Amino acid sequence: LLAMLIVWAVDGKPKYVSQDGNIPFISDIGASKIKPLFIAVCSVTAACFAVSLVLERWLRHARRLLPDMRRRERLFSRLAIAGATLGGIGLVLLSVFDTVRHVKLHRVFLLVFMIGVTLSAIFTVLEFRWLNKDYGGMKRLRLAYIAKGTTVLVLVALSIAFGACLDNKIDVAAVLEWLIGFGFTFYLLTFVFDLSGVDTEVDEGNQILWVRGQPMVALRVEH
Repeated sequence: LLAMLIVWAVDGKPKYVSQDGNIPFISDIGASKIKPLFIAVCSVTAACFAVSLVLERWLRHARRLLPDMRRRERLFSRLAIAGATLGGIGLVLLSVFDTVRHVKLHRVFLLVFMIGVTLSAIFTVLEFRWLNKDYGGMKRLRLAYIAKGTTVLVLVALSIAFGACLDNKIDVAAVLEWLIGFGFTFYLLTFVFDLSGVDTEVDEGNQILWVRGQPMVALRVEH
């Protein structure tokens, strides 16, 4: 996103073919000469989003991260992966069907992306809510839960405002889209924080969870 803003500024802040207001949307810049790079970045972002959730699910199953204790959390995790996959498909397709040549399709895939990511984020926050309840003494987990929950609330509010401004307040909508883009980037970084905490072991005989070499909690896992 920063690179796209830099490209726009270096080029003298041009008004793109698809641009209606004074401030370009992300897709306006993405449909310009950097379209191949835009598609590549969107594809990598979509893949990393889905893979990070799959990896986190596997690490919890392997008990390398704090394991889910109930089937409910595992269901939320799988639904979050499904939402991320849907959102990722939307992201890739909106970059391919740009806002210059395929306006209607671009908006459809933008909606698919936003719905997929929103659903994925909601299910992830629900999973972390129950994890936080089970492991109440884990400050790292609580921090991840608060960061994800706060980010999701802000992104949902910005998305609603973006939809309301899209047709009649173009420049405001453009600013909101950039804010949503940077907010989504921060949301993705919370998974880097999660995965950097892989340091747990389970004593299968006594069902004791060890975190960073310290016995933390007796597990009562629903199978």
